[in-house]
Amino acid sequence: MLLELKHIYKNYLQDKIVIPVLKDVNISIDEGEYVAIMGPSGSGKTTLMNIIGCLDRPTKGEFLLEGESIVDYNENRLSDLRLNTLGFVFQSFNLLPKQTALDNVALPLSYAGIPVKKRKEIAFQALKRVGLADRVHFRPSQLSGGQQQRVAIARALVNNPKIILADEPTGALDSRSGIQVMNLFQQLNEEGVTIIMITHDANIANHAKKVLHIFDGEIVEDKERKEKEKQQSEVQSEAAESVSSELEKDFGVNAWEGEI
Repeated sequence: MLLELKHIYKNYLQDKIVIPVLKDVNISIDEGEYVAIMGPSGSGKTTLMNIIGCLDRPTKGEFLLEGESIVDYNENRLSDLRLNTLGFVFQSFNLLPKQTALDNVALPLSYAGIPVKKRKEIAFQALKRVGLADRVHFRPSQLSGGQQQRVAIARALVNNPKIILADEPTGALDSRSGIQVMNLFQQLNEEGVTIIMITHDANIANHAKKVLHIFDGEIVEDKERKEKEKQQSEVQSEAAESVSSELEKDFGVNAWEGEI
């Protein structure tokens, strides 16, 4: 098993009040899988991604990577994991605006201590892999949104990570560019890259081979998810009806007909 989360909890403290964000999350992902974690805004999916990406620590629970527990790793060891084992793709690209595509992709290699000439060779091959061999000397402002995201994907690939973590990777793209990026993820997965994608979009999630649903900080089965969404919708409807009722009391039933 490549990655396992066992009974993961994450709490935040706000004004001395404990806010639970993740509740007893259990996930297992094999090498070569393509997994989408889908949930609405506020469901805890970004917090979950941060824990998987070693950017945050769980409050409680076990996190195994290639069978080894990493929950007690110090920051240096977690940094090594982020550099060598994990690749990150974000909605906002996070490219350095004054650097070329080649230099942006080569940046993680500089942290790994690879000589300049060698890292430029590796970065070029990564850009070639995502179809941007003819854009290596372009700066982000000279590239389309889809091309910028492909540069970001090349940067994520440059250290040959075992896992690519993609957080809403098409969120800032038009539909055509989004399709191109999703096709690229599909191709990379077919080449053996493990992909974990966070999204709120069912159309994007459907590209994955496995879809996990997160709702109110819990991983839920599809049937349970629909029931929770129904309950939430009913609560919202009741709240709206309550507001409407209060307005009618204040202004009269004819207020809605423009008679205030």
